[in-house]
Order: sequence, then structure tokens, then C-alpha cells
Amino acid sequence: MSGRAEAEVRRVCRALPEVTERLSHGSPAFFVRRKQFVMLWADGHHDAAFPHLWCAAAPGSQAELIAADPDRFFRPPYVGHRGWLGVRLDRDPDWTEIAELCADAFRAVAPTALVARMDDPAPF
Repeated sequence: MSGRAEAEVRRVCRALPEVTERLSHGSPAFFVRRKQFVMLWADGHHDAAFPHLWCAAAPGSQAELIAADPDRFFRPPYVGHRGWLGVRLDRDPDWTEIAELCADAFRAVAPTALVARMDDPAPF
């Protein structure tokens, strides 16, 4: 699972404008310019010993998604207080939904001009 999760998250995130990837705390992390928007824990992290990701989220999204499906979504340590969302990847994840969550995370931290490029039909 971790290999597929890593490949899928990498594919989605790297397709966004000006995204870079580098290790953070030993795990793949995705940045737009200098702002991180997704972190992948393919082998788990601390008490969450299952593959998951943490992603930036729009205000209110974290609480809404956790309330709607607490078996898939959770408040991650360290960044949860800033509204970030934890997403389990070990329960037959919907990769289309994961792609949307990663795009929303990008929108939450990216400069306005880069967000506008996402909606431009021309390739970036």
C-alpha cells in the first residue's frame, strides 16, 4: 500500500504549478514555493501506525470532514491546531477524493496567481 500511496500522492501534487518535493522529518513533503501543503506518512507516524497524509485545509473543512467520516479523517498532531486535516490511506482510499484534497490544500497556501493558473486551460 505505501508504494501506491506514495506514487499517487506524488503524481497529484507534482502536477500542480511550481510544486517541489523534499523530505521533511524523513517523509515526502510537498511545497509550493516555501509553503508546505501536504505531508505523506506512507508507513505511519507516532500513534497512527497506518499510511496517511496531512494536508492544509480551508477554514472549517477539518471539523466538517472529521464529523462526516471520523473513520477516514482525523486531526493530525503538530498541525491540526492550524486546521490541517489527517487522511487515512489504508481503507481503500478514493484517489479522486485524495486528489481533490491535495488540490484544496494547494489552494489554501499558494499565492493567488498560482491558484488562478490551476483553472487556466493552458498547461502549467
